[in-house]
Amino acid sequence: MPMMTRHYTVWPPGVPKSLDAPERTLFANLAETAARHPDRKALVFYGREWTYAAMLADVEKLAGWMQVKAGIGKGDRVLLCVQNSPHFVIAYFATLRADAVVVPVNPMSKGAELEHLARDTGARLMLGGQEGLADSRPLIAAGLLDNVLVATYADMTTPMQDVPLPEALANLNAADVEGQGLTRWQDALDAGHRPGPHLAGPDDLAVIPYSSGTTGQPKGCMHSHRTVMDTAWGGQVWNPSTKEDVHLATLPFFHVTGMQGVMNGPVIKGGCIVILLRWNRTHAARLIQRFRVTRWRSITTMAIDLVNDPNVASYDLSSLKSIGGGGASMPEAVANKLHAITGLDYIEGYGLSETMAATHTNPVHAPMRQCLGIPMFDVDSRILAVTDGTDFGKELGPNEVGEIVTHGPQVFLGYWNNPEASAEAFLEIDGKPFFRTGDLGFYDENGYFFMVDRVKRMINASGFKVWPAEVEALMHRHPDIVEACVIASPDPRRGETVKACVVTSSAARDHLTGQDVIDWCKTQMAAYKCPTKVEFVDSLPKSGTGKVLWRALTEAEFAPPSKSKTGTEP
Repeated sequence: MPMMTRHYTVWPPGVPKSLDAPERTLFANLAETAARHPDRKALVFYGREWTYAAMLADVEKLAGWMQVKAGIGKGDRVLLCVQNSPHFVIAYFATLRADAVVVPVNPMSKGAELEHLARDTGARLMLGGQEGLADSRPLIAAGLLDNVLVATYADMTTPMQDVPLPEALANLNAADVEGQGLTRWQDALDAGHRPGPHLAGPDDLAVIPYSSGTTGQPKGCMHSHRTVMDTAWGGQVWNPSTKEDVHLATLPFFHVTGMQGVMNGPVIKGGCIVILLRWNRTHAARLIQRFRVTRWRSITTMAIDLVNDPNVASYDLSSLKSIGGGGASMPEAVANKLHAITGLDYIEGYGLSETMAATHTNPVHAPMRQCLGIPMFDVDSRILAVTDGTDFGKELGPNEVGEIVTHGPQVFLGYWNNPEASAEAFLEIDGKPFFRTGDLGFYDENGYFFMVDRVKRMINASGFKVWPAEVEALMHRHPDIVEACVIASPDPRRGETVKACVVTSSAARDHLTGQDVIDWCKTQMAAYKCPTKVEFVDSLPKSGTGKVLWRALTEAEFAPPSKSKTGTEP
């Protein structure tokens, strides 16, 4: 069956249906913009500003240090584990300038998670925040990393009284960074090393974001400069910005939507990026007002939080001319409030780490609410019947629910060092490889796609993806936990939250509490992954082959109260 074109009837006027992205690396985007607009403001971070020329100069110095002092060569992986800050942006482009590969890491990650990434990627260098030294130092001691370049966020600020850094981070001092394998950020820049020629090409690896499936540890999604360029460039063609635009960066840069929508995209056009280190609705509103922010990409929960601020009417948000994002469907009531406040439609889109952000997005001139949008440039997206949860059936038509599968230029090259998982992620249709998204959905008569449910076993907590098997694997390190099954549980604020059904050892049965388990989990994994509910059970339901019936537990959790299974919660 040929590629569906019914969405062409709502295609944005004047926008080409095929993308002609430049044949160059992501670093070349920055170099070209700095050459065209050296004095334009590039970054704003808590009172301090960088021009494009200044940012490029820091990128060159850091790339030189990476090559000369850290021994980074072409194709080497570099862990980038810092919060939203100039450190992330500069380190991202410096890694690419050094012909290496960025591995973006959630800065909330803890020791066991970082250990897996270091082992899996073979990275010898990590750029990390000073607040995470307790988790990064042991990786040096264990011989997994040779160097950690340490970012102290306060060093890159000019304090603002009404938009301060979080207190815990403001009180950190770079002078306290000492020890084997540790280098202060400013010391690396001050060393004055020059990098060699930029040798990477469009088809070389550029970024490996990690995304987990339903089993095992997180997997690295291999993206070349070409696949990353496709969505970064495509976003600018679909919903154009200019060098005059001011972008508010509240989405985390380590997440592909934040990386593309509020970093790579603005750099292509020479826009200004106003960076908020952590989400705070009051600080976000103040920054929009002060810097006359014109474009804001967010996850749905951020928009919900902003409109629920009782003081939102006191802020001047009139500079905004484009808002949108994803992570979860935007509730109708919140979309109405946003429109009343800003006069703008919230443009929703859909993508995954495997597609380096959007494969679908709403046309700006004809958006639909609670909708993934339409397939973007050169994207062939179809709905296939799911016959027994794993096998695919026939291709379906409008308003028929099945799994979304996608072919497009932004689809990843496969999972790092995992050919079996790579093979399972694709199927062939009409001689083309299609990525199995694991998401159930349908499209309507006009080609708009809608999400229904997930085939993959994933929990969506405030837009953060939580993979139960990963949490279970970490929980099994607890000496008193015999078995654990992690499921989604309804939550009025987060949409879904994480619940653990736990079987304990007989010795711990009388003294271990749900809060004990939660407190322990907080030392092992990022906070958003931690269970907020714990139910102790005598045994977990299993199939005849011994597989835990997690789906049955999930269905019981979401059943009406009279049918739900009660348990012990902290």
